[in-house]
Amino acid sequence: MPALADHRSETRDALAQRLCDEFATFPSEAVRRCVSDVQACMAHLGLEATPARVERMAREHLTGVLKSEPPSGRVPGGGADG
Repeated sequence: MPALADHRSETRDALAQRLCDEFATFPSEAVRRCVSDVQACMAHLGLEATPARVERMAREHLTGVLKSEPPSGRVPGGGADG
């Protein structure tokens, strides 16, 4: 089974890297955590966590977080709130 776990990890890492590139305003660790959380939630619900599904759900979540912040609360350059 270690080979299967390694394959999943590589797939998750590649997916997280794509989303990190797409959502550069978020810290990369937050994007990676989102991908892992989506994958865990899907497994918990008994859904098949295919890479395409995980990517789509994680992208929707990150987009929602990005769009939910009011323009007055956005920090130029993606800095952290103090």
